[in-house]
Amino acid sequence: MILQDLIESYLLPLRTEEERLVRCGPEMFVVATGGRLIRSIGNLHLYEFTVPVDATLPVDVPVTVVPTDEREPSEGIILSQEGRIVFVQMGEALGTSVPAVTLVPDVAGHLRELANRLENMIRHTSSYNLGLAERLVPLFQPKEQEGRWPPPESSVLTAVWHQDLSRRRQQLAQLVVELVRANKRVLWVSPDHPSTDEATSVVAHAMKRAGLSHQALISRYAVPLLTESGGLALQDFSFEAQIHRFYAKSQSEKASLRKKYDRFRELVPLMAFKAQKQRDLDEVRLLEWRLVSQMRDLQAKVAEVETMLAEYETLPLFQRLAMQMVGKNQQSLHQYRELYHRQVEALRKEIDRAQARMRELTPEAALPHDLAQEYDDLKETVTKLGGTKKVRELLAAETDPNRQAFLQHRRLVTATPGRVASDPLFDQVRFDVLVADEVPRMAPLYLLPAAGLVRERLVLSGDPGEFDTVGREKPAGMLPILRISPLLDEQVKNSG
Repeated sequence: MILQDLIESYLLPLRTEEERLVRCGPEMFVVATGGRLIRSIGNLHLYEFTVPVDATLPVDVPVTVVPTDEREPSEGIILSQEGRIVFVQMGEALGTSVPAVTLVPDVAGHLRELANRLENMIRHTSSYNLGLAERLVPLFQPKEQEGRWPPPESSVLTAVWHQDLSRRRQQLAQLVVELVRANKRVLWVSPDHPSTDEATSVVAHAMKRAGLSHQALISRYAVPLLTESGGLALQDFSFEAQIHRFYAKSQSEKASLRKKYDRFRELVPLMAFKAQKQRDLDEVRLLEWRLVSQMRDLQAKVAEVETMLAEYETLPLFQRLAMQMVGKNQQSLHQYRELYHRQVEALRKEIDRAQARMRELTPEAALPHDLAQEYDDLKETVTKLGGTKKVRELLAAETDPNRQAFLQHRRLVTATPGRVASDPLFDQVRFDVLVADEVPRMAPLYLLPAAGLVRERLVLSGDPGEFDTVGREKPAGMLPILRISPLLDEQVKNSG
């Protein structure tokens, strides 16, 4: 059996079950009581509900939560069920306590997403790396058709088979540390959410011991069921908490930028006014300097004329005759002195007007040093961001976070294979390495889509003895995690 045959063998029961559920309509429901809010992380809220004894809800399946009062229904994801306690991750808060709700699982929609992902794998082979996923086929072939098992190890396939779970996870954690140091993007899948929480804790401790920034490298794609493990707060690794913190910081920086931009716009006309007044002041100062220079020249000429008049009678005859030839005699010298005095008085009046104008312009052009420094800093900030037009674009940009880009930049993403196979976000991101923890406990229709997202290497782990009890089933029987509880089947029978 090849990969395409294996996938096609799963598609028929998936589509058949989906059509059956669609025909039955939305009458499938479970009445849950005693709901309470466990914790909120970012925009997600973890609730626990108590369901009837015979109700078994499928994990990682979307669910509609309908309150018994007149509030609007909310959407969520079923994360886990422990006996009668069901944990539901919701996008809207219903309050700290919820007396009763009706849980309506959208199994048909979940199956549709799984089937669409599997069909995309065989129809759009260029978007998936089916070569690595092909190596998983021997793990899930029916016993009467099984080939070589376990699959041989190679440069692209590493296996960690051992009965001790703790030892297996420690080996996987050390391997992940080496991969992260090599700048590889790793997708870690565990069969259920409690196992994923435990694996996240083990890898986080290994990274911490290795001196890596574990909080920035690990992203847990769901609200963790455990609050903390080994002194580490698991909610800090939640993808929703990380993206919430990132965009909260982004919004804070955006608010700070808006404040700076508003202050910059407030200072621009003031600085333009001050600059114009400074130019006017500089021009008046230059005029005043020229007038003072002219007045000094005239005063020097007046002093020269007065000196000549005082010494005129004592001058030699030939010098007086030479002066008279150029029009300088006692009478003309008096006229020159009078003319120079009038010009000096006119210049002095002009200087007085210039100095009065300078006294008016000086306070208008005055700029406090701290205000000038503030404007320079704001102008530098705006310039670094690309100018006022770019700043306006940044401030006008939508605040909707790009979850795909954020997830793509995580070095290690831990999740359940059910979320990876059915969440549309994972169809848009790719990884270098897949670490599959507890492979015998995973259904192929969940594990194969996860394997199709990696490009370089597969790392498989688990207890090989479990394959004889929980794995290697026939394709028609590979829907145990999707079967509806007897209570829901009974509701379907009564509704039809």
